[in-house]
Amino acid sequence: MRNYELMYIIRPDVEQETVQAVVEKFQGIIVNGGEIVKHDIMGKRRLAYEINKHREGTYVLVHFTAPPTVVAELERVLKISDEIIRHIVVRDLTA
Repeated sequence: MRNYELMYIIRPDVEQETVQAVVEKFQGIIVNGGEIVKHDIMGKRRLAYEINKHREGTYVLVHFTAPPTVVAELERVLKISDEIIRHIVVRDLTA
């Protein structure tokens, strides 16, 4: 299993209950084949530049270990989720 870091930004106009549901959905995908090491909801922050007419977003950072198949499924679901405006998954080589 490899170490990964996931950062995603949730649209600012979604309600707090929806934010929690989105976070739980992605946690479920990761836990299905991997393990979450650290999870941090960083809160609403201003974006460096406008994305799809949004100036803010709720940032979420997740450190996890998983096989590459889990990461592929996670990226697939992130791409089709309407609540997510940006995401990035990188392999963490420091651990």
